[in-house]
Amino acid sequence: MIPQTIIIVVYTIALLLIFLYALAQLNLLFNYISAQKKCDDCSKFDLSNPDEVPYITIQLPVYNEMYVMERLLDNMAKIEYPKNKLEIQVLDDSTDETIESTRQQIETLKATGLDIRHITRTDRSGFKAGALKKGLEVAKGEFIAIFDSDFLPKKDWLKRTVPYFKDKSIGVVQTRWGHINRNYSILTRIQAFALDAHFTLEQVGRNSKGHFINFNGTAGVWRKACIIDAGNWEGDTLTEDLDLSYRAQLKNWKFKYLEDVETPAELPVVISAARSQQFRWNKGGAENFRKMMWKVLKNENISAKTKVHGLLHLLNSTMFLNILIVAVLSIPMLYIKNEYAHLKPYFYVMSFFVVSTIIFFVCYWIMYKKIYGDGIKNFISYIGMFFVFFSIAMGFSLHNSIAVLEGHLGKKSEFIRTPKFNINTLKDSWKNNKYIKKTVSVHVIFEGLLMLYFGFGMYSAFVVGDQGGDFGLFPFHLMLFLGFGYVFIKSLTSKA
Repeated sequence: MIPQTIIIVVYTIALLLIFLYALAQLNLLFNYISAQKKCDDCSKFDLSNPDEVPYITIQLPVYNEMYVMERLLDNMAKIEYPKNKLEIQVLDDSTDETIESTRQQIETLKATGLDIRHITRTDRSGFKAGALKKGLEVAKGEFIAIFDSDFLPKKDWLKRTVPYFKDKSIGVVQTRWGHINRNYSILTRIQAFALDAHFTLEQVGRNSKGHFINFNGTAGVWRKACIIDAGNWEGDTLTEDLDLSYRAQLKNWKFKYLEDVETPAELPVVISAARSQQFRWNKGGAENFRKMMWKVLKNENISAKTKVHGLLHLLNSTMFLNILIVAVLSIPMLYIKNEYAHLKPYFYVMSFFVVSTIIFFVCYWIMYKKIYGDGIKNFISYIGMFFVFFSIAMGFSLHNSIAVLEGHLGKKSEFIRTPKFNINTLKDSWKNNKYIKKTVSVHVIFEGLLMLYFGFGMYSAFVVGDQGGDFGLFPFHLMLFLGFGYVFIKSLTSKA
């Protein structure tokens, strides 16, 4: 097979897969729009009746959280719930001086009558999953609420989530993440943009039709019996939350997603922290596809549509690989288009796939206007935000594709925590953060080369063809140039 044919075939397959994913997002949009609130008719615990108040354990898995630990514990102490039905477990795998400062703060809180325990381990086997599993062994609660160290639930959080567990088929109640530092920088704004799409369009779109959703690792509550029934926490993937979510739903446990309950949290403010988080999430997604694919396909208790959405959900991160393939091959395709006139009909057909971008544009606008409101001013702001988001997301595609390939190929790696900063009170604390990764990955060099490559793509628009150039792909290459340029420069300079 000649090189041109190989390029065309691979490029076409990647475009088709992106289009398929876009159609799935469109279906989720229709689900989201048509979703009806059923909560008013739900049977709920009456927490004003002492006989209906269940015992709750709050688990706080932490690891070297110098900058946010005091804030976390102070916030947890404000949670409103009967003290005789609440315990807090600080699952502390720390290896630095925070072990002692955390111990002292816990002793102070104990003196107020709070049931709070400091549980430490001599090793980090299983990482976060291992810590959660150890805490579960001695947890008093019938229900387990989990918060990462940068989350700040409001004091009525348990009162708004726990009542739904009166339905004994519900295994998990998950809430929507908020962002206390959304407007800190371009980096935090695009992270918020992506997460908002997940926590509105995707979670509601799937949950409203009974498709599988995921516990997001934090800001949710598990029924202890559900965790045990599903096989307990396992540390063989980097996203233990997604893994246990699918195992639970495959055993017919229901998940309840509460879009109207927001749990504020902090977004990574430096690109090295965002990179480590993105790598873990994307590799973990691929690992779970590898682990769960056949279990989903063979399950006889779920519909074909739920299976399709489930597989596409597990393949979310693999879209980065398809985007990278389309991006890299788009420049040779530009030359092939202008070299082989007989292929013009093919390129006319391929131009149809710009509809994928239009679908994403419409889907994300529905999410954006729900948060910011509609109107022409917000729509203009949205257009700018959409293209900035897409450019930088494509700039992360090499980094995330490497994570995806490692996940699909079964290459194991450590659970790398995301540094926390507490920038809400210390604006520039990230500059001296002791947990920031100081070394630059070799991947960054290739991102710089890709920036130059797509610069060449923009130049090619002026020189190919006989009619003074071909500018059809110029906007695409400009976005790629800017996206890879942003990721490359920020990664070298380590600026927020």
